[in-house]
Amino acid sequence: MAKEKKGVRLEHISKIYQDPKTKKEFYAVKDTSLDIEPGTFVTLLGPSGCGKTTTLRMIAGFESPDEGEIYLGGQPINALTPNKRDTAMVFQSYALLPHYNVFDNVAYGLKIRKLPKKEIKEKVTNILRLVELEGMESRMTNQLSGGQQQRVALARALVLEPGVLLFDEPLSNLDAKLRVTMRTEIRKIQQKVGITAIYVTHDQSEAMSISDKIIIMSKGKVEQIGTPQDVYYRPKSRFVADFIGEANFLDTKVDEAGEGKAVITVSGQTMEVNNYVDAKKGDEVCLVLRPEAITLSDEGQLPCEVILSTFMGSYQYYHVKVGDVTVQITDYNPVNKKIYQVGSQASLAFDPNGVYILPR
Repeated sequence: MAKEKKGVRLEHISKIYQDPKTKKEFYAVKDTSLDIEPGTFVTLLGPSGCGKTTTLRMIAGFESPDEGEIYLGGQPINALTPNKRDTAMVFQSYALLPHYNVFDNVAYGLKIRKLPKKEIKEKVTNILRLVELEGMESRMTNQLSGGQQQRVALARALVLEPGVLLFDEPLSNLDAKLRVTMRTEIRKIQQKVGITAIYVTHDQSEAMSISDKIIIMSKGKVEQIGTPQDVYYRPKSRFVADFIGEANFLDTKVDEAGEGKAVITVSGQTMEVNNYVDAKKGDEVCLVLRPEAITLSDEGQLPCEVILSTFMGSYQYYHVKVGDVTVQITDYNPVNKKIYQVGSQASLAFDPNGVYILPR
């Protein structure tokens, strides 16, 4: 649908605001550089106040960077107003026109561009077919469900055939089940159209399920950029490991370090683990264990005591004590496995390739 796939490049972008109470200036986004490839689906992910929405609004033109330059398809766009940029935004609130029907909502931008009526009808009909709203052209938006309203907002953005499509937490007003359905639909449509998409969310599952790449932000800075697999299995910081999914952290030191591996001692047990961060002998580190990468057994790498054992259907959820540290375990498909009760002595078993260390 898009006439041209365009990439987005941010070079040392910063945005400075003033605190209304203290009158002190602070960086909402600080010295951020990104290179988003054409045709990819990229998610800006992070907690509230991390700078992700400010970054998106600067790309859209609703905010102006105080430092740095933004490029769209190789063209500098800092000086361009939002309507002059080859972008379209899907808002959190949908921003539909309540007195217009579905057809007129989707056609609104095309009418402003003064396209011929025949061409407008053809474009709107095609885009409504794409988002599965064909036959609903005459319905008013207040007669639609939340998911249908979101599809209208998506169609209105796509019909303009922008080079880049921007999403500002578009699913936050939907219930949990509908969010899963709609995020899948958005991803399928993006792949079918082949458009570059930049998506803002604070929902880790949402980001993992739809993204080619995830940009994790914290306190106005980029913490890590990578595929969902990269950021989950190879986080570069404790913040990233803790923010993406769940993680257990056991503090220790490096006994020996070699090519991509390290030897550590935890609770008196020596083991070899992955060393993605190139820690050196004597460095203080933490061992990172994902709950689903651990199983309980009579014999394993680390002795522990079970302090919580809960059946959750598809998995048995445990809390165990390893020394003074509580470790969470998600043991999937427990139907044919031994279930450890509270007070049981057991051991943690895990694949050495499923754990790694990070700097403390």
